Amino acid sequence: MTVAESKQREVRLLARACDRAGLSTAFGHCSVRLDEQHFLVCASRPMGRIGMADAGTVVSLGSPLPENVLGEVRMHREVYRLRSDVRAIVRFISPHVTALAALGRTPRARHGFGAYFAPEVPFWSHPTLVRNDADAVGVARTMGASPAIVVSVNGAVVGGADVAQALALAVFLEDAARVELSALYAGLGVQPGLTEEQCRDRAVWTGQLAERMWDYWTHGDPERESEREVG
Repeated sequence: MTVAESKQREVRLLARACDRAGLSTAFGHCSVRLDEQHFLVCASRPMGRIGMADAGTVVSLGSPLPENVLGEVRMHREVYRLRSDVRAIVRFISPHVTALAALGRTPRARHGFGAYFAPEVPFWSHPTLVRNDADAVGVARTMGASPAIVVSVNGAVVGGADVAQALALAVFLEDAARVELSALYAGLGVQPGLTEEQCRDRAVWTGQLAERMWDYWTHGDPERESEREVG
C-alpha cells in the first residue's frame, strides 16, 4: 500500500468510526495532514456512508477550497495553518455538544474525559455556518492551542496528533458534554469540576489510550475486515 493509499484508508476509517460513535449523522467531515502544505479531507457525503472506493480530496493550505469540497472544510485549512502539531481533524455535530451549545455553554472538566479540555473548551458564538474565510480564521484563532472548539450550535472541531487521537478527543468531548448536561439537569451545574492539578495528572495518552479507542470504534469496519481476509 502506498502512502497515498494509506492516507485515503485512514480518512475513510476515521469517517466511519465517527458515525459509529454517534458523533455525526448526515453532516460532518474529517481530514488528515499530508505535509506542511496539504491535507486530505474525506469524501463530501455522510461519513457513515463513505465506502471503500470513495476517495477524499487533497486540499492546499495556500489555495481556495476545491469545488467538490464542503464549505466548512475551510475550518480544517485554517487550523492546520496555525497548528503544526495537528495531524488530523474531525468536525462533528453530536447531540450533547449541540444541546449544551444551545445554552451558550461548553463542558467543564468534571471527569476523566473532560480533563483533556481543561481549563475550558473555547466557544465560537456565531450560530451561522462557517462558510467564509474570515469566520474560519476566527474559529481557528479562537481555538488557539486547545484540542477542541465548540462552533456554536453547529457542532465542534477537534484536532489531534493522529487519527486515533482525533477520534478519541471527539468521543471525549461528546461525553464531557453529556456529563455537563447531567449536572445541569440535577441542578448542580455550579459545582466545581476537577482541579488544574487533577486535570494535568489525568489527561495523558500513555497506555495506548488513543489506540484502544481507535481499535474499539473501527472494529468490524469492512475495510479492516477485508484486509484481515487478504492477510
